[in-house]
Amino acid sequence: MTEARDRDTRRFTGLGHERITFWQGVAIIFGANIGAGILSLPYGARTGGFPALVIALLIAGFLTTASMLYVAEVALRTETPLQLSGLARKYLGDAGSWLLFAGISINGLGALIAYASGGGEVLGELLGIPQLAGSLLFYVPGVVVVWLGLRATGRSEQAITTGMALLIAVLVGWTLVGPGIEVDNLTFLQPYFVVPIMNLAVFSFIAQYTVPELARGLARHAPLALPRAVVAGMCATGFVLALVPFAALGMMGPDRITEVVTIAWADALGPVAYYCANVFALLAMMTSFWAIGLTLLTNVFDRFAWPATGSVRHRLMGITLVVVPPFLIAALGLAGFVSALGYAGGFAGAIMSIVPVLMLRRARRTGDREPEWRAGWIAHPVVQVALIAVFGLAFLYSLLTIVGLVPEGWS
Repeated sequence: MTEARDRDTRRFTGLGHERITFWQGVAIIFGANIGAGILSLPYGARTGGFPALVIALLIAGFLTTASMLYVAEVALRTETPLQLSGLARKYLGDAGSWLLFAGISINGLGALIAYASGGGEVLGELLGIPQLAGSLLFYVPGVVVVWLGLRATGRSEQAITTGMALLIAVLVGWTLVGPGIEVDNLTFLQPYFVVPIMNLAVFSFIAQYTVPELARGLARHAPLALPRAVVAGMCATGFVLALVPFAALGMMGPDRITEVVTIAWADALGPVAYYCANVFALLAMMTSFWAIGLTLLTNVFDRFAWPATGSVRHRLMGITLVVVPPFLIAALGLAGFVSALGYAGGFAGAIMSIVPVLMLRRARRTGDREPEWRAGWIAHPVVQVALIAVFGLAFLYSLLTIVGLVPEGWS
C-alpha cells in the first residue's frame, strides 16, 4: 500500500507550492463565492421571503464550511500538493477521483456558462455592443489571469474584492438613506420555499474546490492560516449574501425583483446606481471566473497527470477545455441563468458532501504526515450525516426539477 501510494504521489508532481498571503486566501474564497449566485439569490428568495433565505444560507453555509475544513485537513495530511481529483485518487481510488472530477467539472462549467452569459450581457448594456462581443471582452482578462496561475489570481482577487466591497457599501447605504426599506418586505415567511432556495444557496457557497489551491499557497509557510482563511472567507461570504437581498428585497419587495437583481436595483435607484450595480455584477462574475477557472484548470492537470508548468502545449489544452465549452454554450443560448446555477449546485453539492467525508476518514488512517491542524467537533459523525443528507436532498430536488416533478411553486 505504501509503495503504491508513493508511486501515485510521484505521478502528480506538476503542481508546486506558490506562496500567497492569508488575505489573498480569504479573497480567493470570497471571490469564488460572490459571483453569479448573489445576483440570483434575491429572485430565488422572492417567494419564501428574506427569513427563508437566511435559514437556507445558515444551513448551506455551515455545512459547506464543514466540508471545506475536511478538505483542508486532508490537504495538510498530504505531502504533495494535489487538487481535489488528485486527493480523491490518492485516498479513494480512480472511481472516487472520476466522480469528484465530474462534480467539479459540472459545477464549474455551469458557473462559467452563467458568467459568459451574464458578463456579456452586462458589458453589452454598459458599452452598447452585442452580447457576444461583450462575452469575448469579458473572457480576455479572465483567461489571462487563469493562465498566469495561483499567485496572479490571489493578487487579482484581493484587489477586485476590495472594489466590490466598496460598491456594495455604496449601493446598500444608498438604498437605506434614499428610498429606504419596507419592514413588511423582509418579515414575510413561507417555510415551504426554503427547499428551492437551498439549491441556490448551495451553489453560492460551493467553494470547496478552492481549498487545495489555498493549501498549495499556505500549507508550507503558514499551515494554520489555511482553516482560518476558510472560515473568514465563508463568514464574509454569508454576510454579503444576506446583505444584498436584505437591501434589494427590503426596498422593492418580491414583485419587483428581477432574475438578475442588479437590473431592478439600478432601475430603482437611478442612473448613477445603474453603473455602480452593473460594475459590481461584472466584478463579482470576474472574481468567480478567476477562482473557478483556475481550480478547473489545475484539476485537469491533476486528473490527467499533465505538467502544470514547462509545457505550453498542455497549458493551452487545459485552458481550451476549461473556457471554450462554456463560452460556446452561452453564445448559443443553450442554458438559462438561474436554472444553470440550480442544476449545477445540486449535483456538485451531492458529490462534495460525500467525497470529503470519505477522504477525511481515509486520510486520518493512511495520510503522509501528521497535520498542524485537525477538524475537531465539526468532523463529528452527526455533522457528517447532516452534510450528506441536506446536500443529497438538494441533488434530489435538482433531478425532480429536470423531469418536472417538483411541487407547484417550487420551480
